[in-house]
Formats: sequence, C-alpha cells, structure tokens
Amino acid sequence: MKAKIIVAVCILFCHSLLAQENYPSPVKDNKEPVEQGKFKPEWQSLKEYKAPEWFRNAKFGIWAHWGPQCQPEQGDWYGRFMYDEGSEPYKWHVAHYGHPSKAGFKEVINDWKAQNWDPEKLVALYKRTGAQYFFAMANHHDNLDLWDSKYHEWNSVRVGPKKDIVAAWAKAAKKYQLPFGLSVHAAHAWTWFETAQRSDKNGPLAGIPYDGKLTVADGKGKWWDGLDPQELYAQNHNLSEGSENIKSLWNQWYWQNGASIPSQQYCEKFYNRTMDLINQYNPDLLYFDDSGLPLYPVSDAGLKIAAHYYNHNMATHNGKLEAVLFGKVLTDEQKKCMVWDVERGAPDKLQALPWQTCTCIGEWHYDRAVYDQNRYKSAATVIRMLVDIVSKNGNLLLNIPVRGDGSIDEKEIKILEDITAWMDVNKESIFDTRPWKIYGEGLSADSSNPLSGSGFNEGKVQLSEKDIRFNQKGNIIYATVLGVPAEDVRIRSLGKNNNALKIKKISVLGSKEKLSWKQEAGALIIEKPKMIPNDIAIVFKIEWK
Repeated sequence: MKAKIIVAVCILFCHSLLAQENYPSPVKDNKEPVEQGKFKPEWQSLKEYKAPEWFRNAKFGIWAHWGPQCQPEQGDWYGRFMYDEGSEPYKWHVAHYGHPSKAGFKEVINDWKAQNWDPEKLVALYKRTGAQYFFAMANHHDNLDLWDSKYHEWNSVRVGPKKDIVAAWAKAAKKYQLPFGLSVHAAHAWTWFETAQRSDKNGPLAGIPYDGKLTVADGKGKWWDGLDPQELYAQNHNLSEGSENIKSLWNQWYWQNGASIPSQQYCEKFYNRTMDLINQYNPDLLYFDDSGLPLYPVSDAGLKIAAHYYNHNMATHNGKLEAVLFGKVLTDEQKKCMVWDVERGAPDKLQALPWQTCTCIGEWHYDRAVYDQNRYKSAATVIRMLVDIVSKNGNLLLNIPVRGDGSIDEKEIKILEDITAWMDVNKESIFDTRPWKIYGEGLSADSSNPLSGSGFNEGKVQLSEKDIRFNQKGNIIYATVLGVPAEDVRIRSLGKNNNALKIKKISVLGSKEKLSWKQEAGALIIEKPKMIPNDIAIVFKIEWK
C-alpha cells in the first residue's frame, strides 16, 4: 500500500509539472540541435504521436540486454550492489576483483572483452525464432556507452571490448531486415552509483572510501590513465537522503523523496550523448528506462530528445512517422505521447492504445545461478505470456541474457528452439492481428492482477488450460487455449446469446482433424480434439461469415 501511495503522489506531482512546462534550466542544444518539424518539446505537442502499424503488426521482439555487468555473471544491478558491504555481490567482487576501494566497477569494464560475440549469428537465430524486431542496449545505469560516443570517453570503443557494440548490432539487424531498437538507461547513473561513495564500516579497510570519488589524477600509471572516473561514476555531489539504504533509490526514481538532483552539466551531457546515438544509428525503436521521459521532471532534456527523435524519424521516412518511443509509469495523457512499457508484467485489462511488456527469461543481466539452478522461463511460459499480451493490444519484448563473452548458453538456445517450433505452426494467430471485443475468458481473466509501480505482476496469476485468449484478423477469430484442454472447449463469448457472428468453420492450427462443434445459446462448444499439435497453447481458428 505504501508503495502505491508513493507512486500516486509522484504521478500527481508529474501531472502538475506537465501543465507548467517549467524547468530549472533548459538544456542547451547548440551542439546537437533539435530537428525542426511537426513535434515540439512539449507534452501537448507529443500527444500528436500515433504508434505505427508495423509495430502493431510485429507483436514480438527479442532484446540483448548486454553490457559489462554481464561479465561477472552475477545478475542484475551488479554495479550498484557490489558496493554494498556484506552483500553477496560485494563478497563475490572482493573474491574475484579485489576490494572496491582498489578495484571498483571500472575493473569489471576492463575485464569485459566480448571475445566470443557474433552479432550476426545471434540476430539470425532471433529472427528464426519469430522476432519481428531486435533491441540492443546502448548503455545501462553503469554509464558505459556501447558505441563510439562523441560526448563520453567511457565507451566500448575506448575501453573494455574496444568495439562499437551498437554499430555491429545495427549492421546485423539491417542484414536480417529487422527493425532496430536501442535502450537507454544512463539517466539514473547520478544516483544509481551513489553506493560507490561508501566505505566499509568493518574490517581492516573500514573508512577507506570506495572508488566513486576518484579523479583523473588518480589514474596516473594505471590502465585507465587519462580517463576521468567522474565521467563514469558521476559522484562529485552530495548523497541522496537515505542513501545508506540500498533500496532507497526505488522510491526516488522520479527525482523526488530526497533524491540528489542532477547538475545542469550532467543533464546536458546525457542529452548530447543520446542525441548523438539517435543521429548516428537512426533506431526504429527507442526505449528509456525512466518514468515518463529521462530526467523528467527536473530537466527538459527528455522532451527535447523525444521531439527530435520523432522529427528526425519523419525526415528519414519521407514525412511519415515510423518511430516507436517507450516510457514507463505513464499517465493517461503521457500514453498518448509514446508507447507505454510495462516491466515484467501486464495490465489485467484490454488497452485502447498499443503498449509493450518487457521481460526476461532469467535476470536482465546474465546470472550463472539462474543457469545452474534451471530457473529460466520455459518456452511454454513465454508463449502463454505472448498470447495473453497480444490479446490485450500489446507486444512482448523478450530479453535473452547474453554472457560476458558475447554468447548465449545451450539452455537458452533450447528455449528459443521450442518457441520457434510453436511459432512455425501458430504465428498467423499472433502477427498482423488485432484485439477482439474482449481479450479472454477463464480463471485468470476473472481475476484482478493490478500492476505494482512500473509492472511487476508477472506470475502472480497462473495461466492454464482453463484460460482462453482472443484476437482477430479479418473474418477470423483466433481462440487460444493456454495449455492442453482436458475436456470439450466452451467459449461463452461465442454463444448465440452473446454474439451475432455466424460461424462457418473451426479448425486447429497444426492439425487437419475435422472438428465437431455446436453453437448453443450460452456458449460455443468445441469437442476436444483427438489430435493435440502441441502442449503449450492450442489455437482454434474460427471463421465466420
């Protein structure tokens, strides 16, 4: 309840700023000007946005949420948690890299070589699986740019792999004709890396600061000689209120509740870095791991980036807007300005506007423990989530965690192969479809499953063979049973009393069996098929006159 109150207060605050359009100091755009065009850097202007049809048709994308934090294979937010004395990431880091006062996160970057990375091989596999677009990560909260960044010396061309990661992903996506997306997470490095300002409270190194306050002078004679650690960590500022609590950041994501407010220089640098990314790589999709837009509501950087992105895209598509921009925890008005992204979850109702779920088969960053303990999502779980999401007018963006060396493991490959097998037979029920008048029937459809913050209701309501999801294409309704039916299938919404459609044919995708069915007053009853083509989700193709 407390978390819901905090979210509500923050949304109300953002609403007030939405109306004011006032910011402490607008970012300067003299280095990277906002392209002029239809869209202005104002919420009211951004409401002219409409999601392109190609995205509505695509339904399914795959994401390589890959960067230096995958190198330790210790899972999410390693770069923050490794500075939390006594935590498992801290202990692992001390054992493998050394104490964070001497060997901080920058040593992880230096260790990351991506020596087995073959982007073309991976993108080809993702397309074969059924992905209709591909996402790569441009930077994370760890603040390392994964391209030849004009405005940030801590980038993957200069350190770590010494490769332009984004350029190689973009080339592979173009080769396999997949729309290319980039995710940008670095707006929050300012507070995310505050743990690097800490020091141990116990032991022989108690009181000796971690490396978050190092300067360029400290690098003399070291591998990072000439690089300024403050360009990476951005910690030359006072700590946020309550920063001694590792979880405090979660209640300060909106730059409220005592969060340290980024400097003008920090905001302008983020703006220039992101504009450079857009101008160099022309992404078809752009994802911000922020509520609303990055640095909103303390800076207009995000609004200027959004307006530029839309106008730039139109200029490169003969005046037609084909871009997709994502944001989290959006108000109803903000959902008109961009596509709403829901992290690790889905709304429990059909949505009027297109939206997207982003989730992962394991941890966002590669985690060896997930592999060892067989904790990946199965193909069945992924497919059932996809069907549920599509029925509610959404898309699914699925992360397949990549190891530090640039490869994926054999268990992940098997999951992709199982998804491919289902898609080969049933993809017509997913791609190019639109929602029906209701999204579904069954136990989960009758249950309330509210979102928590930016999402996080995944798995709280189980999908089973007692659940049916609908979507349509022309005069076809696809009714998908989320499992293997144990008895005859009863669809209440297609009973004569509930629907005027005159059904002429019903078949099961992947089977030539002739089905027996009858449309009664209270339900359409389909006799249980003798031949079940898969044990994940059975699609009934219902054609009407």
